[in-house]
Amino acid sequence: MTDRRTILHCDLDAFYASVEQRDHPEYRGKPVIVGGGPSERGVVSAASYEAREFGVRSAMPLRTAGLLCPDGIFVPGDHERYGEASDQVMALFAERTPLVEPISLDEAFLDVTATEHLWDGALAIAKALKHDVRERCGLVLSVGLATNKLCAKVASDLRKPDGLVVVPPGEERAFLAPLPLERLWGVGPKTRATLERWGLRTIGDLAAFDLATCEARLGEHGTAIHERARGIDEGPVVPEMAPKSVGHMHTFDTNTLDPLRIEGMLLRLSEGVGRRLREQTLRGRTISLALRVAPFETRSRQRTLADPTNDDATIFRVARTLLRDALAEDREQGRTSPVRLVGVSVSGLIAGEQLGLFEGARQSRLNAALDAVRERFGDEALDRASAQEVRERRRFGWIRPR
Repeated sequence: MTDRRTILHCDLDAFYASVEQRDHPEYRGKPVIVGGGPSERGVVSAASYEAREFGVRSAMPLRTAGLLCPDGIFVPGDHERYGEASDQVMALFAERTPLVEPISLDEAFLDVTATEHLWDGALAIAKALKHDVRERCGLVLSVGLATNKLCAKVASDLRKPDGLVVVPPGEERAFLAPLPLERLWGVGPKTRATLERWGLRTIGDLAAFDLATCEARLGEHGTAIHERARGIDEGPVVPEMAPKSVGHMHTFDTNTLDPLRIEGMLLRLSEGVGRRLREQTLRGRTISLALRVAPFETRSRQRTLADPTNDDATIFRVARTLLRDALAEDREQGRTSPVRLVGVSVSGLIAGEQLGLFEGARQSRLNAALDAVRERFGDEALDRASAQEVRERRRFGWIRPR
């Protein structure tokens, strides 16, 4: 039996922008820039490959992107949709191996050492995943295949978009050698500048450099990057642990002061959080609100409950109170701040079903029924509104009595 591992690094290409193009056919083949409008003060979250041809890159100021690509399609982004798309893709990964380590919404490491024989080999797994992600999720996946995480990650980045690069066992050092230093984990701008002063330009140059000198000048960091330069990485693929929090957020197309619109979206987000908690058999004690108001101020509030919950109505009721508290600052200071983004999350998670008396059991059955209907007919199939909620909306003039 060999100790050799088989690792895949799977990376969704231009993920946020690709989800937008998937869901909006009119965007396809056009430069799409996610993050906000071209005159806003934020930064680019993602850019389609069409936008990258104009020089637009992630983390670039939106105003700079607007100058580079004035005809681009600028969208605020919808992280709830991106999270749903990510969950679909991660579920495909989990079909091939239980050893899946998500790094972000759009990338993950897979250790298929123990399962590749079930799928006709690792290369067949990589090709099948690319096909399934395209056909079942409408997205494009790049994959790197190697004996360790380092080489698999570097490989997946080399031929984007829609790439598949294999690093044969035993050729890790040769694969890395011609690549520039910045491709190596641990070599940032400062370290690269130091190495270049030593006359090193490629990863191969670093691998051939004297180890003792590297250790003397850079300490433990020098030892680590010298080892990586030779293609050595023993880091394991660590499956995703239980989440620390579950949350959703939404960015409005235009800033709004409409309380019906804001609280209506908060209700939707609360329902989504509650459903995800129940799907994972989790409950949480702390409910947090995130609010971004114009021009670019972020406010946060949280409240810890006596008993953990995964109930939509409870999450919304607390989040709504936090929202009103956060907006009360404006009234106290005689100002108005249009809302750009609202989000709700639950943390302090514990595993297990809701236990309790009759009322808790009844609410659990109601939530289960609502989940079943939405699973079958879609999230828009039902709207939840208690009599008290309706009375409050009428009192505020948000809806008219029939």
